Amino acid sequence: MENIYKQKIIQGREIMKSSDYEIESDEKKGLPQPLLSNEKSAETVIELSKDFEDIIVKKDYLNILNDRTSRRKYAEESITFKELSFLLWATQGVKNVIGNKRKATLRTVPSAGARHPFETYLFVNKVDGLKQGLYHYLPLTHELELIREDEEQVSKVSRAYYGQSFAAGAPVSFVWTVVPYRSEWRYTVNAQKYALIDVGHICQNLYLAGEAIGCGVCAIGAYDQQLTDSLLGLEAEDLEEDSEYTVYAASVGKIEA
Repeated sequence: MENIYKQKIIQGREIMKSSDYEIESDEKKGLPQPLLSNEKSAETVIELSKDFEDIIVKKDYLNILNDRTSRRKYAEESITFKELSFLLWATQGVKNVIGNKRKATLRTVPSAGARHPFETYLFVNKVDGLKQGLYHYLPLTHELELIREDEEQVSKVSRAYYGQSFAAGAPVSFVWTVVPYRSEWRYTVNAQKYALIDVGHICQNLYLAGEAIGCGVCAIGAYDQQLTDSLLGLEAEDLEEDSEYTVYAASVGKIEA
C-alpha cells in the first residue's frame, strides 16, 4: 500500500513539470476546437447584472490586498443578486470573443492560450431573489441557469465537503469544474498543469472581488470527488475527451461586523 501512495505522489509531481514531448496537438491536426463554454441545458435562465458601481465598498487596492484572508464565519444576512452577479463576472466574465475560425474568449482572469477550460456551478442557499438550489453560470451571455431546486442541499453538500458545514451552509458555494479537452486540444500533456494554475487565478479573483464588496471567501480543496461530481450531475465513469469534473470550490458570505 505504501508503494502505491509513493507512486501517486510521483505521478502528481510529474504534472507540475513542463513536458517537452513533441506531440502533435489536435489543433495542429486540424480537428474542430471544443466549445468555448458549456451550452444552456435548463429551462430557467436568469439575466445577471453588470451595474456594479454602487456595491463596491472598498476601492483602495492596497487595503483589499492587505485585508484579504480566508473567512469561515459569515453574517446571517443574504448576498444580494447584484453582488453575486459581480462575483461571477469577476471570476469568469467574458470581455470579448476573438478569432474567426479559431475562436477564444478574453475574460476577467488569465488562462493559458485563452482556453478557459472551466465551468462555474453554484450551491445557492441565501441570495436575494434566487431559490435554494444548484445553478450554472453561462459566461458568454452573463446569465445564470437553474439546474434544480433542493431544500436538502446543505446536508448533501456538507457530506460532499467532508463535514465542512461552514462551506455547505454559506449563502453561496462556488464550484469550479474543468473540461480538460478544451486545453488538451492545444496543449496535450501540458494542459493539466496549465489548468491547475489557471483555476488559482479564478479563486484569487473571487477573494479580491469579495473583499471589495464586503464578502468573505474561503477556498475549499478538500471534497469527496465522486459525491461532489454527483451533486453537479457529472457522473462520467471514465476520462474521455468530453469529461468534466470538480477541481476547486469556495464558500462566500457577508463579513461579520
